[in-house]
Amino acid sequence: MYVDFSLLPDNSRVWVYQADRSFTGDEVQQITQQLMPFVENWKRHGEDLKASFQIRYNQFIILAVDENVTNVSGCSIDASVHIIQELQKKLEVDLLNKMNVTFKDGDNVNIVSMAAFKEFAKLNKITSNTLVFNNMIASKAELEASWEVKASESWHAKFLK
Repeated sequence: MYVDFSLLPDNSRVWVYQADRSFTGDEVQQITQQLMPFVENWKRHGEDLKASFQIRYNQFIILAVDENVTNVSGCSIDASVHIIQELQKKLEVDLLNKMNVTFKDGDNVNIVSMAAFKEFAKLNKITSNTLVFNNMIASKAELEASWEVKASESWHAKFLK
């Protein structure tokens, strides 16, 4: 059952999928048209999941489930990964590569390989104050407080000088 993202409690479980490029306006519409019915009908062993999604910065797809109502299961998680894989194929975009790192340079969102990120940190192009996206977060509260943070406040800190 789809609910507005803002209505989900802070302890809702989230999954962040980052694209290896920005989505176009048309692609954002396509993603929304495909995710809305998926989330509306997303189930765990026949039980409705109270769920939502957001697209942020035209580069991140965020799925969320209120587990106070119904916990997700392996099958329901598999279903969400399947829809993400369908979007990857349809849009010719990589949404599942966990070895890419995303950071901000002013208003620009940049995505680079882990190796490039390490090199940028070594060259001091990435500093402790660089805003990074910590896609390892697991809850809506973490999304709001710890997703977009200074590199020094994230797992990214281990690569800084």
